Amino acid sequence: MCYTLPVVQGEIYNYECSLLKRRINMLVNAKEMLDKALASHYAVPQFNINNLEWTKSILLACEETKSPVILGVSEGAGKYMTGFETVAAMVKAMDKSLGITVPVALHLDHGSYDGCYSCIKAGFTSIMFDGSHFNIEENVEKTKELVAAAHKAGLSIEAEVGSIGGEEDGVVGMGECADPAECKKIADLGIDFLAAGIGNIHGVYPPDWKGLSFDTLAAIKEQIGEKMPLVLHGGSGIPKEMIQKAISLGVAKINVNTELQLVFAAATRKYIEAGSDQKSKGFDPRKLLKPGADAIIEECKAKIELFGCANKA
Repeated sequence: MCYTLPVVQGEIYNYECSLLKRRINMLVNAKEMLDKALASHYAVPQFNINNLEWTKSILLACEETKSPVILGVSEGAGKYMTGFETVAAMVKAMDKSLGITVPVALHLDHGSYDGCYSCIKAGFTSIMFDGSHFNIEENVEKTKELVAAAHKAGLSIEAEVGSIGGEEDGVVGMGECADPAECKKIADLGIDFLAAGIGNIHGVYPPDWKGLSFDTLAAIKEQIGEKMPLVLHGGSGIPKEMIQKAISLGVAKINVNTELQLVFAAATRKYIEAGSDQKSKGFDPRKLLKPGADAIIEECKAKIELFGCANKA
């Protein structure tokens, strides 16, 4: 069944059912896109958003390259943007206003137990529960409950075993590798994708970083099976060869945040140091923030090429 809208300026607009559905329910959960990525050996990017400029740049880059995308929101970033409901409303409106046609998921990154419920209520389409700092029994208990709640609401859900090194929103991880047996316990709860620590780090990687533990990754994959997509956090700064090997071993989602912050800061600094902010009303925030926003677009496009997800929408 298709629909005919009323006459507008003398013309009748007939909309296909798929287009109408797209306009009503623009955002999607991440399960289908990650299942496809796993089966076809590429990775979907999760680009974290921090404000309107970040979101717009990421969406434009993904639309241009025809890449699916997951917009990640940490609890700190959500608070900065005045709350999860504000974030959801902004993303949904922007997705529609920009005419975005690629699959877009709005995902809570490293969510707490309460944060997950808040995002379900706010209209997110995907959540991550980070129970890695709990003992495995409590991680299992809370993850199991949140799987049921997320799936009932139509959301996808990511869980974590083993910590990601570094600090994010006050959560500090030592970077210890995940226990493959514990990964299986969490995977068996019905989660849609799994984040497992394999030596990856949030933020800038130090010069003495030992690299990803591919032995751990292979052991985890053996335990959880071929159909469970894995997530690589701390995707900023990992060498190309390691990224490609991780994808070949079952990583279907790679998170990027720090590199977007770095290129935004560098482009903005260059603009100001050149005195551009003092020329022709260059202090107008739309001009002041444009170099950084453009730099985010280019960095996203580079990551999309590296992850192999262009033209996969």
